[in-house]
Amino acid sequence: MRHVRAFVSVAQLKSFTRAAALLHVSQPALTVQIRKLEAALAVRLLDRNSRTVEITRLGRELLPVFQRILRELDAVVVDTRALANQKHGVVRISALPSFAAGTLPGLISKFRRAHPGMSFVVKDAIASTVIASVRSEEVDIGVTGGDTPGDDLEVVRRSHDHMLVVFPAQHPFNRKRKITVKDLSEHPLVLMDSETSVRAIVDAAFAAAGLLAVPACEATYMMTAVGMVKAGLGVTVLPASAKEIRAEPSLKARPIDDPAFRRPVLVIKKRSRTLPPAAMLFLEEIFAALE
Repeated sequence: MRHVRAFVSVAQLKSFTRAAALLHVSQPALTVQIRKLEAALAVRLLDRNSRTVEITRLGRELLPVFQRILRELDAVVVDTRALANQKHGVVRISALPSFAAGTLPGLISKFRRAHPGMSFVVKDAIASTVIASVRSEEVDIGVTGGDTPGDDLEVVRRSHDHMLVVFPAQHPFNRKRKITVKDLSEHPLVLMDSETSVRAIVDAAFAAAGLLAVPACEATYMMTAVGMVKAGLGVTVLPASAKEIRAEPSLKARPIDDPAFRRPVLVIKKRSRTLPPAAMLFLEEIFAALE
């Protein structure tokens, strides 16, 4: 590329002396660079004598091509430096629906006010899909729940989310001061899909109490579960961070009096993978939100 830049400079300025000064090299060094380019291409690009420099026909044909290459290269360098200086970039993140709809929008809004050149790709998904997306490097960061994933993934921050039972206002639970896992077992349950972290917490809590969580209905999305509860199909268990709980004013939500109903929240990345500068910067926002 130094040889190409040398030729373009001489061709544009029609002078070895001015081109050498522009590139901060000696005139003999500039001459050597152009000769090496001509040797590599096996063509003559410049006709020169003691007083003038003329571009050959092949040189005139190649000049716009070389100019375009240099413009594109310079643009890449500028963009890369801007990314390194945290001015531009793309953050790719996969997160549990409760985090993606609840906490994440506010974090992105705050982050973009400070870094308007940053953009986001957000994939809201159940825990197993979040893990798979990080593992395949489809995303940079994952926010998932449940147990620590495989050895190829790294947990960079841990937090937790309390679980609530959601029920209609006229339900008997509204008259109870405490709701236990035994109370839950005595009513129809609307449970999340077996692949979700919420379902894993519920199943484990029931098993620890010597009970079996048998769903009357199952749902993949929390809003679906809320709709089923509103229709009187049962009660459901959702994380406190889920905005779906507050979306339906006719429903009530209350903590479950059992420490087992607490969901670990994990921020994960691919082990040994260096994250892009934009993702590293956004991690700081996530860490602050989970403190």
